[in-house]
Amino acid sequence: MDVRLDRSLPAEFTPELKKRLFFISHSIEDFELVGTDGATESVRLTLAGGDAAAIAAQINRVVADEILTQRALPPRVAWQSPIAPSALVDPFPQLVAAGAAFTSGEGQIGFGEPLVSLFDYLDRRLRAIALGLDNAAEYRYPTLLPTAVLERFHYFSSFPQFAMFVTRLHNDIDVYRTFTDRYRAENRVPDELFDFCANRDYCLPPTMCYHSYHQHTGHTLDRDTVLTARGKSFRFESRYHAGLERLWDFTIREIVFLGSPEHAARSRDAVMRQSFALMEELGLAGRCEVASDHFFGNAEVAERIFSQRMMELKFELLLPIAPGRFIAAGSFNLHGRFFGESFDIDGPDGGPVSSGCVGFGLERLAYAFLCQHGIDTATWPESVRREIG
Repeated sequence: MDVRLDRSLPAEFTPELKKRLFFISHSIEDFELVGTDGATESVRLTLAGGDAAAIAAQINRVVADEILTQRALPPRVAWQSPIAPSALVDPFPQLVAAGAAFTSGEGQIGFGEPLVSLFDYLDRRLRAIALGLDNAAEYRYPTLLPTAVLERFHYFSSFPQFAMFVTRLHNDIDVYRTFTDRYRAENRVPDELFDFCANRDYCLPPTMCYHSYHQHTGHTLDRDTVLTARGKSFRFESRYHAGLERLWDFTIREIVFLGSPEHAARSRDAVMRQSFALMEELGLAGRCEVASDHFFGNAEVAERIFSQRMMELKFELLLPIAPGRFIAAGSFNLHGRFFGESFDIDGPDGGPVSSGCVGFGLERLAYAFLCQHGIDTATWPESVRREIG
């Protein structure tokens, strides 16, 4: 099915359309952008049912309301690796064939050696960068995050597509008995599962930094602070392909800065410089450029994206994984006083703290490394081989 766009979409906005299409309708299984000179004139869809006319209208509404209202800015590259990418090969089929990886479910991958050692090595290097900053401390956080934490800063109004709620059966003996009777009769979970559930107080965290803000809710800090943690994060991405490129269940090494605006900016810039040096030491091609978050589903999208890019509040580390394809393996962010105000975190001056954070997707970073260096450890950089044996 071809959907003709009401207005041609300039080339600089095609990434915004690509990252939204699968979220527009669950019936969209695949798509191809069609046009001339880089501009998109229509979208060729592969659909699994659904109302084709309604989906076409939804696409044009998103283009009109959330994409064409944006203001384009020239790209700003903060770092370009001096290393040229060599042959880029997807390592996942080789890992599966060797018994070193398997698909556990949609967007869920399990893996063994050599990926386990590489994964832990990369995290050790990033952890060392974090703990090398002044006043840095490491924490371990639980997986579940109270829904109220995300509601403090209206997360669901900006990123509804990523929300993952955790529920349970209502603690009532009649509910347990009815559920058990239904399950025994049908030998499967009832279609009306949520009729038996009454809890929406917890979510799966979409990123790790929210735990840190929650930890300091209502506190007054006596000095600039750095926190780091490694943990599981979860984002529903609508469509997943086999492999490590895009996961529903993934691991983040997070570094959070709380304190003065100067501290947040200085710390972010220091981590960026050290991260770029690490990428070069690892022999990785790539670049880091100004980016924006995946705001979705409200009329403020265009202005928020423009402001974020204009003020250079977000940079992304992009590593090539195939010819013409890059993966965002890390992000470097400044938030102003947004989270300080949202969580009532004050600094020594009595006012809300400023914050920033850096996050690395460890599976993505390891995947990009394997795409560029292969799964044979003998071909890896000597510094990596020396550390992991």
